[in-house]
Amino acid sequence: MLHNNRIIVVMPAYNAEATLEATYRDIPHDVVDEIILVDDCSKDNTVNVANRLGIKTVIHTDNLGYGANQKTCYKTALEHGADIVVMVHPDYQYDPHLVIAICAMIVDGPYDAVIASRILGGHALRGGMPIWKYFANRFLTGIQNLLLWEKLSEYHTGYRAFSRDVLKSVNFQKNSNDFIFDNQMLSQIFMKKFFIGEVSCPTKYFPEASSINFIRCIKYGFGVIFTSLRYRLHKMKMWHFHIFS
Repeated sequence: MLHNNRIIVVMPAYNAEATLEATYRDIPHDVVDEIILVDDCSKDNTVNVANRLGIKTVIHTDNLGYGANQKTCYKTALEHGADIVVMVHPDYQYDPHLVIAICAMIVDGPYDAVIASRILGGHALRGGMPIWKYFANRFLTGIQNLLLWEKLSEYHTGYRAFSRDVLKSVNFQKNSNDFIFDNQMLSQIFMKKFFIGEVSCPTKYFPEASSINFIRCIKYGFGVIFTSLRYRLHKMKMWHFHIFS
């Protein structure tokens, strides 16, 4: 609990056996009321590790994709009475200790959602982000800020938190089951005129950390631009897109 707000951490997992326990240990359990892991048909022992740690686990019997995993995460968290839902990747790429700061920005501040930015504070390259990913991040973020008329430092972090009101208001079930889900959801939140805050977050790149390959990055990049264009057209009432309805 944080000021009588029920905090639930959700972990979208796929082959996270090697890093799940370290991530779990660093979550601030004195503040977090429940942890829910959704396993997207991992091929390793992720589920066994989660069960050993006593984590509530939901299992996809088929590999449905990163976006579909998040849909199950948020739906389950709402069913369990969450006031604030924090997504923490179990690959230990992001620092779980920041859960308290992230939640406080929603509980005590004016924000409805908070993302942990790898760009603020210059942590991305120091943490090992490949330089081509860094410049792709900056390029896409610039386009998005232009089209969405916002000023986030990045849109592509996987570490984020949402109030219950946000998750009940945006129709995230209409979004893609792939990686572009993250981007669509931020666009939906802005469309509903919620406030998104940012906190600086160090990140680590290592072999066990999850990452998408170059081809999927290209596909993701075009999806980002397409989502931003749809946002602008919908905002200007020039076209109607179902994800923003």
